[in-house]
Amino acid sequence: MHQMMAAFKQRRDMFVAGLNEIPGISCRMPRGAFYAFANIRGTGMDSRACADFFLEQAGVACLSGASFGAAGEGFIRFSYANSLENLQEALERIRTALQKR
Repeated sequence: MHQMMAAFKQRRDMFVAGLNEIPGISCRMPRGAFYAFANIRGTGMDSRACADFFLEQAGVACLSGASFGAAGEGFIRFSYANSLENLQEALERIRTALQKR
């Protein structure tokens, strides 16, 4: 159990740090589960458009924060329950898609 928790902490820390390096995105460190709820207001897109953009242009699936209620607008929920390699690839794809926009 301890190894699993350490692995998720490593994934969380890397993924959140990576999100915070992408212009237009900021993310606080999650305290539970394996989801990052990132603020995407700096991208100029609403959360539904941003979720669609990430899926279509970056091949990265995420959920619109608006799916969780009005207070979730401006946020995107990502799962970091994946390998470090896949998470790093997702960050790079997101960064590249936003740069091309």
